Amino acid sequence: MTTTTPEAVEHPVHKNSPGAASGPRRRTGRIRRIGLPYLLLLPALILELLVHLVPMVIGIVMSFKELTQFYIRDWGTAPWSGFDNYRMSVDFDAPVGEALLHSFFVTVGFTLLSVGLCWLIGTAAAIFMQDTFRGRGLLRALFLVPYALPVYAAVITWVFMFQHDNGLVNHVLHDQLHLTDKPSFWLIGDNSFWALLTVSVWKGWPFAFLIVMAGLQNIPRELYEAAALDGAGVWQQIRRITLPSLRPVNQVLVLVLFLWTFNDFNTPYVLFGKAAPEAADLISVHIYQASFVTWNFGTGSAMSVLLLLFLLLVTGVYLAVTSRGRRAADV
Repeated sequence: MTTTTPEAVEHPVHKNSPGAASGPRRRTGRIRRIGLPYLLLLPALILELLVHLVPMVIGIVMSFKELTQFYIRDWGTAPWSGFDNYRMSVDFDAPVGEALLHSFFVTVGFTLLSVGLCWLIGTAAAIFMQDTFRGRGLLRALFLVPYALPVYAAVITWVFMFQHDNGLVNHVLHDQLHLTDKPSFWLIGDNSFWALLTVSVWKGWPFAFLIVMAGLQNIPRELYEAAALDGAGVWQQIRRITLPSLRPVNQVLVLVLFLWTFNDFNTPYVLFGKAAPEAADLISVHIYQASFVTWNFGTGSAMSVLLLLFLLLVTGVYLAVTSRGRRAADV
């Protein structure tokens, strides 16, 4: 005869018991916690899809069509041209390709100068603002005015300043300082490149100043005090402490400034209008003229796609090189 002890008796768990319900309830709560952030992001993702991705896809489709002014009313009926628009854009012996190549070189030179000057002026101003002195807060606010102003208001002000007869620039350079023999034309000819560069740097360096100044807050002051005790001068402290500590910030800053400047359309368009001078023919305005002035939207779309591919390539190479350098520095 076998006997069973109370410990050996298995007590079945009823479906209505708290232990059985706690498992599915925990899983439901976990799903809600995980899915709630994505649900909150859904409206922004939908707007991003409508505002950016859908026009981008439409532009890529348009680049494969022979879309001219004859098909504006119903562009879906425009015949397919395959890669003819791309071949025309990169045929540098033809007028269209030659003009695009010239615009590309102008944009590259303009971007390198603008980004370099913005970074240099912004970094110097941020380092200077690290020391405490009377009026530092007011000076910081004044430095951010060009970045805070609307683009159109700021550039239109520069248009009046660059006027030939009664502009402030010629008044200072020619009438007061006597640096030029006669008043210069700043919005036409070769001087238009330097006028555009001046406006771009004036408008862009406060952003570099703001980012570098934020990055400087993360550098411990004890490093500078120890370097000063060891006899390091100001330049040695900047070279050995400030710039290496700002390397991650500068990597992102230079990339953002490059993309913004290379794609800048508002500044040259407001400064020169629809027809930019040859010396200041940035690729963004050139694509606009190819699309909305000559009414050849297929060629303009092909140029836009080529510009997108170029920027993606430069961004990928830049990120690969900087990440490799960061790993080497960590080792």
